[in-house]
Amino acid sequence: MEAKKKELRQRFRFERNQRSLGGDWLHLLRASEIKEAETIASYISYGEEPDTKLLNAEIERMGKRLLLPRVDEAGVITWIIADHQMKVEVNKKRPHLAQPSGSIFNGVIDIVITPALRVDRTGVRLGQGGGSYDRALSVENLQAAWKVALLHDEEISSEPLPYEAHDIKMDAVALPEIVVRFKKS
Repeated sequence: MEAKKKELRQRFRFERNQRSLGGDWLHLLRASEIKEAETIASYISYGEEPDTKLLNAEIERMGKRLLLPRVDEAGVITWIIADHQMKVEVNKKRPHLAQPSGSIFNGVIDIVITPALRVDRTGVRLGQGGGSYDRALSVENLQAAWKVALLHDEEISSEPLPYEAHDIKMDAVALPEIVVRFKKS
């Protein structure tokens, strides 16, 4: 199973790098789940990932509590409260990751916006392969959170992706112009 996931990750990264990408994903902020939320966890995008800079700024402007992930050397995510004093540094093990530092959040999180390479039509998410998000999403204060992955056009898969018991399914994906919600199974 892991070999299949590795092969798919290589293919999907290559495909992402070959396309012209763009979008701001601000339409996601009109979703009822976002409007009702108090605490939203997002991420700091890098490379060819959907750009979260404007999205994160707008979440803060709306008066929502914005959390950003800090990933330790073991790949464990700690949620940091984003504010104007927050510093961002480079992850020593993964130099492409921007690491926020600041106050750690320990409460209930209403929404988690996640990175992904692909998500299939049942909500199975294929990430970068570290398992950080699957572990983080299985924690008690995130189990009830609305989980939405940001994708570029054509990155929602009509073919089933490999799924293992530890994989956490998404409730929705946000493409550059629409939000696609998945039926609960």
